[in-house]
Amino acid sequence: MFTGLIEEIGKVQSVVKSTKSARITIKASKVLDDVKLGDSISTNGVCLTVTDFSNHIFSVDVMAETMRRSNLRYLSSGDEINLERALKVGDRLGGHIVSGHIDGIGTVVGLENEDNAVWVTITAEKELLKYIILKGSIAIDGISLTVASVDDNTFKVSIIPHTKEVTTLLGKKAGDIVNLECDMLGKYIEKLLLSREQATAKHGINMKFLSEHGFV
Repeated sequence: MFTGLIEEIGKVQSVVKSTKSARITIKASKVLDDVKLGDSISTNGVCLTVTDFSNHIFSVDVMAETMRRSNLRYLSSGDEINLERALKVGDRLGGHIVSGHIDGIGTVVGLENEDNAVWVTITAEKELLKYIILKGSIAIDGISLTVASVDDNTFKVSIIPHTKEVTTLLGKKAGDIVNLECDMLGKYIEKLLLSREQATAKHGINMKFLSEHGFV
């Protein structure tokens, strides 16, 4: 689990691709404090396992499914990425609970300055947008942010100067792809409601049945 509070910006040293998977080597500093093989590091919001490390360098293996679902497939040497170590029990939860298991990708369609902040507009598939609510939480490339606006096709977040300084988000331009992880609470609620509806349908209990038997 992560908080969505980025600890540092790393730099991609190499990307070695197989047919569908890849091995990525990243230069970093802070996230390597006390690192061990098998530790989890959020990399642009994707939970990845440290498979090798040395002084200021660590490597991760990225499976085919992760490559398909995330913007990691677009990485190349020299790219900057957001990094965060896994949450320790007892740490402050300053962002929100982020699993590192992204739901899909979005596309940046606009950036607009407003006083000391920058509005970032992102478009996403309707399958993702249904989980994104006004004033709810969203992780964009691993960054915990608050949804400031949402409609049928896009949503917006407002970026303060601190977030600009410690993340890669405002280095994006229109057309760039970002990883999205929606708040998991909505997905759990949807699953529970769907299961209940399916169970009800299986037993033939509906409004007609209730009316015929004097319940409504």
